[in-house]
Amino acid sequence: MQTVRTQGRDAAQKNFERKEKKYLLSAGQYDALFGVLKDRLREDGYGRTVILSLYYDNGSYDLLGRSADRPMYKEKFRIRSYGVPAEGSAVFAEIKKKFDGVVYKRRVQGTYREILDMLEGNILPGRDVQIQKEILWMKDRYDLAPAAFIAYDRTAYTSPSDPGFRLTVDSDIRYRLTDLDLRKGDQGIPLRGPGFRIMEIKTEGNMPLWLTQILSREKIYSGSFSKIGTCYKEVIVPALRAEGNGYRRIQDV
Repeated sequence: MQTVRTQGRDAAQKNFERKEKKYLLSAGQYDALFGVLKDRLREDGYGRTVILSLYYDNGSYDLLGRSADRPMYKEKFRIRSYGVPAEGSAVFAEIKKKFDGVVYKRRVQGTYREILDMLEGNILPGRDVQIQKEILWMKDRYDLAPAAFIAYDRTAYTSPSDPGFRLTVDSDIRYRLTDLDLRKGDQGIPLRGPGFRIMEIKTEGNMPLWLTQILSREKIYSGSFSKIGTCYKEVIVPALRAEGNGYRRIQDV
């Protein structure tokens, strides 16, 4: 797929917290819902993007395993890009934490090469040094290394009447457990069948009443789905069990 150079609305933010709610949609539900929503929403300035995430973990998959158990508090570390990056493309190294339903992110931006160098301990001068130190502390604490790749296509929408509101729809979710380098493309194995979509509503406060009413009328209810958590439970764990080698990295087995 051709490299996409656009970035999500929150790409430049270094720290933020917000409420997020997910809805799992079949093709029929998506068509019915967006037939109603089309007059309420508009694609944001970044529109349609391909999002690539490289998740890091240790040899025991402690972070992914804990996250898949859906505890009240969980944390992950990943490198994310909007489109397939080249050596000098902008990417984001990000700690993502979730506590009691609220998402907190700490991220630093750099070129792909700079971020890889940073993870080797080379602090980027004058660029969110405190966040870099937190990332390196986390990397050293858990002995992190690339563990899994997730990619998907995203369309992002805003509401003209609510600047703090954002709605995203993710489709064609795919993964790979080898070639763990964002520069190697966005191809992967499908994690769900055609037509499956994840709609995520992101707000800084309460969900708009008009949207609550539409979702209720269309009988669409919130659900839980973690792309990397699903990959861990449905792909990584069975593969490790089948190999009988304990919790070693798939690419090393």
